[in-house]
Amino acid sequence: MDFLYSLLSGIIQGLTEFLPISSSGHLVIIHDILKFEFFDNVLYDVGLHLATALALTIFFRREVLVIIRGFARSLRRWDFRNDSEQRLAWLVILAALPAVAVGLVFGSAIETNLRSPLIVAAALALVGISFFVAEKLSVRKKTVAEMTSGDAAVIGAAQVLAFIPGVSRSGISLVAGLGRKLRREEAARFSFLLSIPTIIGAAVKTGLKGGDWSGANWPVLAVGFAAAFGSGILTIRYFLKFVARHPLNVFAWYRIGLSLLILLWLALSR
Repeated sequence: MDFLYSLLSGIIQGLTEFLPISSSGHLVIIHDILKFEFFDNVLYDVGLHLATALALTIFFRREVLVIIRGFARSLRRWDFRNDSEQRLAWLVILAALPAVAVGLVFGSAIETNLRSPLIVAAALALVGISFFVAEKLSVRKKTVAEMTSGDAAVIGAAQVLAFIPGVSRSGISLVAGLGRKLRREEAARFSFLLSIPTIIGAAVKTGLKGGDWSGANWPVLAVGFAAAFGSGILTIRYFLKFVARHPLNVFAWYRIGLSLLILLWLALSR
């Protein structure tokens, strides 16, 4: 049973971390329904986050190298305006700062007080509705290369809302990106690049809370890690292709439908 649940959780993490449907929201609901506890929930959470971060890093390895080069070059000679690699590096850093700051100061309080199925249902529906609005009103013409520091700041500020289970880091970043006139696939690409430091930071913060490494069930953890990594790689690849040609409406309907199912389940379980 441990291996089966680990496999299921890993696949859900890999799919929902990158699709705009909220990984934390799905895991809250799955946990609430199945009432299953791992050998160490802290370590397991760290493992799944590291798996998705590794999937992102490998898939976007070229962009990651560009960001590293740009950051290193900026330390020697600042040229944000004319150096495209420096620009990308600092746009990602700028956009990541709000979530890092809020996570360090309020992360534990948010996790303690907002992890409820009712909050998940509300967030799923509200962000789903925002997809329709963004698709209807946005002017999609800009690429990541044309982004400004203002665009990065807005996307970074919006990403703070992803601490609420059910919002979705990629979903809210997409809405903010569309609002800043980014093409849909370009907004998704920047969202994924932005997720790398954010996910790693969350994993490190969670790991620092503690965890019994000596008593870890490594085979169970390995199954979850592999499932999250494999499903994550596939999700990134096909999601980028999908959003290049299709609107976000299907994810909006999914979110609203899931929200209604959660509300129905809550009503029937009382």
